[in-house]
Amino acid sequence: MSPVAATSGNRQSGVRPGVMLDGVTEALDHERCYRAVAGRDARFDGWFFTAVHTTGIYCRPSCPARTPLARNVSFFTTAAAAQGAGFRACRRCRPDAVPGSPEWDVRADVVARAMRLIADGEVERSGVPGLAARLGYSERQLHRLLVGELGVGPLALARAQRAQTARVLVETTELPMADVAFAAGFASIRQFNDTVREVFACTPTALRSTRRGADGGAPGWLTLRLAARAPYDAAEVLLFLGAHAVPGLEEWDGTTFSRVLDLPRGPAVVRLSPAPDGGAAVTARLRLSALRDLGAAVTRCRRLLDLDADPAAVDELLGADPALAPLVAAAPGRRVPASPDAAELAIRAVLGQQVSVAGARTLTARLLTAGPPLAEPVGSLTHAFPRPTALADADLSAVGLTGARRRTVHALAAALADGDIALDPGADREEAGRALLAVPGIGPWTAALVAMRGLADPDVWLPGDLALRRSLTALGSTDDEAATRWRPWRSYAVMHLWALAVPSLFTRPTPPISLPRSA
Repeated sequence: MSPVAATSGNRQSGVRPGVMLDGVTEALDHERCYRAVAGRDARFDGWFFTAVHTTGIYCRPSCPARTPLARNVSFFTTAAAAQGAGFRACRRCRPDAVPGSPEWDVRADVVARAMRLIADGEVERSGVPGLAARLGYSERQLHRLLVGELGVGPLALARAQRAQTARVLVETTELPMADVAFAAGFASIRQFNDTVREVFACTPTALRSTRRGADGGAPGWLTLRLAARAPYDAAEVLLFLGAHAVPGLEEWDGTTFSRVLDLPRGPAVVRLSPAPDGGAAVTARLRLSALRDLGAAVTRCRRLLDLDADPAAVDELLGADPALAPLVAAAPGRRVPASPDAAELAIRAVLGQQVSVAGARTLTARLLTAGPPLAEPVGSLTHAFPRPTALADADLSAVGLTGARRRTVHALAAALADGDIALDPGADREEAGRALLAVPGIGPWTAALVAMRGLADPDVWLPGDLALRRSLTALGSTDDEAATRWRPWRSYAVMHLWALAVPSLFTRPTPPISLPRSA
């Protein structure tokens, strides 16, 4: 549990409800939150926001400004809730640029699923009715759930995201303000101007005048800094992704990982590299088909890189286990690289069954011609990954799959295309697992891998994984013990054990360590 959490029922006036890492709904404890603010503890940036009544602004916990008196602050679980209460964003600490709250990846309830979909731009694409339909709720039910827990409804949450996207475009591009407004998802220039004034306490023109320099990228590219909670080894995450890179779809040059993203309005290319200042961040260079896809692109990059995780909570639990303590100490803050598209990961997981990493890359590359091509190739990148609708009836005879494996790919693609299996950011993880297991040729290992690296579930164990078994044998542990001792962070335990078994997939080879004979 996060140190921010309080005992159940400890609610105070002006304190918004929040849900901590173990999934138990609790109040934000005023005293503990204030201690984090007084200590300027960056670990809690994004977990909650501090609203200062005397100034009318809200900040991240690590804001360098003078610490306000405890009686003058309230705490909110989302920036949207702070904005809804009439507070504006601090222009010094930029609270909208912090990592997102890790609870939305940890939790599996409807509020967390709604937050993941809103972050992916579902409200911008299909409105609140579409969001509610994806979740299987009425608009009224969904609004009541979100307001009851977060203090604001889906429109306010989407508005906060539009404001953040607008700030990024204002500060990193020379686009005319009208283009920025519509690219960020605003319905009118007036709505854009009013929102920027309300959220940032200045006009869009004034916001652009305070920017911290141009992005320095090539024409047509946006350069962003994607923040993470420290510790974060960006080089390790990128190497892991690079080791699985599929020619035509992905590219790895030893420092930068590039890939094609299939976004709602067309394919895009992203280049990811460690932040030049060596901080807990990644530099993302994006080339979009439509600027309106920026929000979705950023969300998917953050999921790909596991930027919103809470490494302190993960390392505290796993590092307390004698079996894993040496591994955690050797690689603090280790992340679980995911996929920007869970449907893509599901198809790739089937292709990778019982073959090497290199073999899986080869098989996947042969599918790419069925995917959306880039209007103009970028380096060796030529195609986005094929959508399920294209693969459901595609001729896979030249791919090199067995007949049984072809039938599995076709059945899985058809189920995804028809909606019988939902793997979008708002998917019910348990229901998705059951649906995957119903497809002939998909077993528990494949379904678990989709949950772990497709749906970004932090508590997944891979049954029967040979590399895990080798590492567990070296640690003197068993699958059954791991299934209970390492909850709710079993996905991170998997990464540590994979690093022990296959160190070449990670940035730093795991150094020689003294392993206990029993755990």
